[in-house]
Amino acid sequence: MLLFYLKGLFRDRSRSLMPVIVVAIGVTLVVLMQCWITGVLGDMIVFNARFATGHVKVMSRAYNDNISQKPNDLAMIGTDELMESLKQEYPDMEWVERIQFGGLVDSPDVNGETKAQGPGGGMAVDLLSENSNEVERLNLESSLVRGNLPKTPFEVILSEQFAEKLEVVPGDNITLISSTMYGAMSITNFMVSGTIKFGAAMLDRGGMIADISGIRQALDMQDATGEILGYLPSGEYDDFEAAFIASTFNEKYSDTQDEFSPVMLSLREQNTMTMYLDMIDYFKSIIIGIFLVAMSIVLWNSGLLGGLRRYGEMGLRIAIGEEKNHIYRSLITESVFIGIAGSLVGTLFGLLLASLLTKGIDITSMAQNSTMMMQSVMKAKITTDAYYIGFIPGLIATVLGTALAGIGIYKRKTAQLFKELQA
Repeated sequence: MLLFYLKGLFRDRSRSLMPVIVVAIGVTLVVLMQCWITGVLGDMIVFNARFATGHVKVMSRAYNDNISQKPNDLAMIGTDELMESLKQEYPDMEWVERIQFGGLVDSPDVNGETKAQGPGGGMAVDLLSENSNEVERLNLESSLVRGNLPKTPFEVILSEQFAEKLEVVPGDNITLISSTMYGAMSITNFMVSGTIKFGAAMLDRGGMIADISGIRQALDMQDATGEILGYLPSGEYDDFEAAFIASTFNEKYSDTQDEFSPVMLSLREQNTMTMYLDMIDYFKSIIIGIFLVAMSIVLWNSGLLGGLRRYGEMGLRIAIGEEKNHIYRSLITESVFIGIAGSLVGTLFGLLLASLLTKGIDITSMAQNSTMMMQSVMKAKITTDAYYIGFIPGLIATVLGTALAGIGIYKRKTAQLFKELQA
């Protein structure tokens, strides 16, 4: 019997084609919206983890209390030993040292006089070690606008916008005027190896990236670092796992009575990320939920109208002796096939469109004055949910609409049917 219903749907396109198209369009929009919202909100977390927070971060307690100032005078010392301990206790994770630095950046002219200057800030990361993944993590190679990555400790990458402000090109020298870890003045010359576009307006206005060994010499921070970032083996942030690792570390190494003892924080505990992560989950649920309800109502109405339009057919079948229960079951069965077919087609097209958006849409022009750590390219992301979420409105709503419309079958009277047929 099921095969009979299936053949009927394929052969009678006037009865099945339009409902399938309507379901497919609705499901396509649901899948595309789910991938887009997941990708855009998820990329903000990834961007923060790569550039600022890691999945977990180790700092001194005093540094953490004043973290908005990036106080290198409160940085951790003896970090070579701490790094070895972290690698032994959490061997599956990747640990990297970083120093946040800033100061006045001066660019000289041919006579050595100041040509232009401006405040700048940046990160010192491990760019030169053979086993370092920092270049890939920060996406530096593909983000280069001019020049090359640093090849010596005293080379630096400037943001393209900052380089234009200082009127320098790759190969020119700049001077970083800052303070050492111990409060003394530091004046260090660097060569601009290249320029980069970070993709975040806040960083592009005055950002720099240098190798950590050069900055350590400039700021007198040998065997010291401001932050140690840890990344989970999967590469994706797991709130539960990160919180567990931070808890076990703090129980062993952190002393609440010693302001210079190390403390580990998960991504959620940093930079108001608790509120941000909660907002992501909240708004993602609301947006996708509203869209699901809206599309369910549309598809429910489609199934309802489809059933109502066939009341003449149902009346004829009742008039020739077919049982009402059998007719009702056949309607439900047909709507199940229509829902499955439309959901499959819609999911396929939704995933296809989402895959095209994985390259992203550039919103640089809209984010020029942004102070948030966010990417200027918004991308869709295909997750496991995308493969089945479209079946919720596509199948359930369609079947429900048909079921409600089919209730009218039981209200049809045989005497009235013969009058309708005679007319």
